[in-house]
Amino acid sequence: MDEFKRFRYFVACAEELHFTRAAEKLGIAQPPLSQQIKLLEREIGTRLFNRTTRGVELTRAGESLLTDARAILAASKRAIVTAQQIGRGEAGSIRVGFTGSVALNPLLSRVIAGFRKAYPLVDIQLAESTTRASLEALRNGQLDFGFIRPSEVELDDMFGQCIHKERMYAAVPVGHPLATSEAIRLNELSRESFVLYPRANGQALYDAVIGACQASGFSPRIVQEAPQMTSTVSLVAAGVGVTLVTESMQQLHNSGVRYLDLAGIAPVAETYLVRRVRPVSSIMANFQTVVASVLAADSSHTVA
Repeated sequence: MDEFKRFRYFVACAEELHFTRAAEKLGIAQPPLSQQIKLLEREIGTRLFNRTTRGVELTRAGESLLTDARAILAASKRAIVTAQQIGRGEAGSIRVGFTGSVALNPLLSRVIAGFRKAYPLVDIQLAESTTRASLEALRNGQLDFGFIRPSEVELDDMFGQCIHKERMYAAVPVGHPLATSEAIRLNELSRESFVLYPRANGQALYDAVIGACQASGFSPRIVQEAPQMTSTVSLVAAGVGVTLVTESMQQLHNSGVRYLDLAGIAPVAETYLVRRVRPVSSIMANFQTVVASVLAADSSHTVA
């Protein structure tokens, strides 16, 4: 730190070109200031000032050093400020994963927008994937948070908070006999071909759909699987079969699909905020605070 102190003293002297005035500016006595400048000159091995009867003037070496000394002091100040911001969670980066169906939920966009507004210096890296892939990325440290739909078993070694619940709707081709209905019962689809996503990609949501069908008296006949819920809608439009989707999926305005409310027994999709169980960084703590703030302001959510 002596070098930084001497650089600061040197810059003050170079700007004032008068040791007494520089000492007053720095809030120290003039003799110690002169001593520090002499030590700096001795360390560098050349004179930085020429003493005159009216004060001092910079040598060519001093003029050269002044530019670099100012840059060094500015860089050190920036480094300290950046470290302080990172320590407070106001700068740095955070990695957030989500599933395709959660991406359509307005809750996610409000959280991301709210965090960007509150912490503009933090880089938010977003990654869309399946619930299972997101859990793996959380465990190996590639993600800090996940907005996903895990089962309780999948959270045995993770922190998980249910932040949203939404009803599921039936999605049928627009030419289907039930397409003109406002609402149907789930058992009205008992003879239909179903398009679902693999259980390996989203265990909780898959089990919720199968469980609701069985509670309605039938086991769905699955004729096609798709990697994401968003993909199932396209297959429904193509006439491959019917499916069940979350309420927010109705934002996918596909002219070949009709979304129908489910009366009676209907599965519920739960969205969890998930992270590893560990001491969280300041940035992660700030992110969770923003999530809590968005939830508190959102009267439409249901928290477990």
